[in-house]
Amino acid sequence: MATAPSVSYSMTVRLEVPASGTAVSQLTTVVESSGGSVTGLDVTASGHEKLRIDVTIAASSTAHADEIVQKLRGIEGVALGKVSDRTFLMHLGGKIEMTSKHPIRNRDDLSMIYTPGVARVCTQIAAHPEDARRLTIKRNSVAVVTDGSAVLGLGNIGPQAALPVMEGKAALFKRFAGIDAWPICLDTQDTDAIVEVVKAIAPGFAGINLEDISAPRCFEIEARLREALDIPVFHDDQHGTAIVVLAALHNALRVVDKELADVRVVMSGAGAAGTAILKLLLAAGVKHAVVTDIHGVVHAGRTDLVDAEPGTPLRWIADNTNPDGVTGTLKDAIVGADVFVGVSAPNVLDADDVAAMADDSIVFALANPDPEIDPAIARQTAAVVATGRSDFPNQINNVLVFPGVFRGLLDAQSRTVNTAMMLAAARALADVVGEDELNANYIVPSVFNEKVSGAVSGAVREAAQATHAAEA
Repeated sequence: MATAPSVSYSMTVRLEVPASGTAVSQLTTVVESSGGSVTGLDVTASGHEKLRIDVTIAASSTAHADEIVQKLRGIEGVALGKVSDRTFLMHLGGKIEMTSKHPIRNRDDLSMIYTPGVARVCTQIAAHPEDARRLTIKRNSVAVVTDGSAVLGLGNIGPQAALPVMEGKAALFKRFAGIDAWPICLDTQDTDAIVEVVKAIAPGFAGINLEDISAPRCFEIEARLREALDIPVFHDDQHGTAIVVLAALHNALRVVDKELADVRVVMSGAGAAGTAILKLLLAAGVKHAVVTDIHGVVHAGRTDLVDAEPGTPLRWIADNTNPDGVTGTLKDAIVGADVFVGVSAPNVLDADDVAAMADDSIVFALANPDPEIDPAIARQTAAVVATGRSDFPNQINNVLVFPGVFRGLLDAQSRTVNTAMMLAAARALADVVGEDELNANYIVPSVFNEKVSGAVSGAVREAAQATHAAEA
């Protein structure tokens, strides 16, 4: 699948060109003939003989950007100056900072914010620990915790390389929900060590967001922390994805006029995200689900699962899905299916596979950056198509829910996060898309829709209170 130019590979090139002639038009022609896109062209200085121009260009990869720069360098009469990668510039020095809510202007301010006045507040919290939420940043703080073992599609790149993602996550928490989130990158991938470290830092936070921790360790880490802590623990790669998928599916089914309990769902991918999506779909009312992994359809009679311990992830899937006893490959399972949900690998389906699905089929090809099938090909026969990418309609993006979910949890002072809250979040997100807006290319709202965070947080807060998960 050809990759379109993206702002992710945006650069600004400073050029000096002759003031007369066709040099400016040549710049645009060279960029566009090379497959790039000119998104800005600014004259920053002018003289009788020369113009200084900053050209902002979107490319499709780092190599593509370098290729475009070389071609610009080759234009006669053009002198190449500074080349700035706009994405790297945005990350220089990090993307977040801590600021004080109160000015420190004199000795009085210093005495109240720090010693000796702060001792009175410490004494109050020591006597009444519950006051930590009222008198410290704890009430609005989330720890974004990773070990760097499963970062985006990059794999196990370690804690330092994961830090830009965790910073970005913290920036999104602040932008969309007003939450102060702190990147915590751990230099260990030992399950026991991670659990102990998070338990040790938990007193300073009102919630824990686990991020980019590889399966199957992420399941155990989350389960143990939920058992040990009195604050909510949410693994966004699992549950954030699951909530958005369920919301999108609610609306996709509205488009094709089908019911959740009636459709047959085929999933590709049985890792952390796939398992969480499956569990939430089943909780929402899906009755007919088949899951496949690299070895084919997951079923109890499969050689590698016959002796598997009950409750292990794959065995749990085998015991709770596939009521019709389907066997074989993904291509076998998808025949006649109403819904496909992929969280696996690129290009595992083709046009014939989608054509073999039921009428008015729904395809969620969420592998990123390269989906299970080219969305344009899937759209030839599927009624609704969604991806994990930002350059196609219907992007399944976790930022739609994790800020609002945590806003609701923090506002309710919840001790946990449960299935009822996730179902409520999914329904609230789906309902942001009104009947007059809903269509095959708009089943989830924009991440910049101002209604999203409030709708999700309100639903989660109410569900926390209804299930008695909030602190008394």
